[in-house]
Amino acid sequence: MRLALSLAEKSPPKPTNFRVGAVLVDTRRNEILSTGFTLELPGNTHAEQCCFQKFATLKGVAEDEVGGVLPLDCVIYTTMEPCGKRLSGNLPCIERILNTRNSPNGGIKTVYTGVAEPETFVGQNTGRAKLEQADISCVHVPGFEEEILRTATAGHEQH
Repeated sequence: MRLALSLAEKSPPKPTNFRVGAVLVDTRRNEILSTGFTLELPGNTHAEQCCFQKFATLKGVAEDEVGGVLPLDCVIYTTMEPCGKRLSGNLPCIERILNTRNSPNGGIKTVYTGVAEPETFVGQNTGRAKLEQADISCVHVPGFEEEILRTATAGHEQH
């Protein structure tokens, strides 16, 4: 989670985005497969989206085929609960994670999060429930909440 937080800090502060970091990990080999942070890639990209796009590019597949090239015990760490709705029209990060399940190795089975998504932009995030309904474990990593929220909301109007 510390690495994901350091990635989030690379994201440009904006009033319309949370600064989030994500790390895709092969737990069998204890290897980082890909990293990402909000707005790292062109477009209104989210951290998990950047992780998947970079890994797909590395493996020579389209992003929607990334599940087919993930190792057996792959997890993702993300400083904030993955989004369940995108106002930009982009595919929500929850859907990207769920799409990895359409693969021989079963895709991502665990999502580690630092904080729940605040209701700032899209209201209540129902993504965690969608993941759990698909038998994807959601594990909260405690101890980073204050630092994650301070980083995530940099650039937002403070009340």
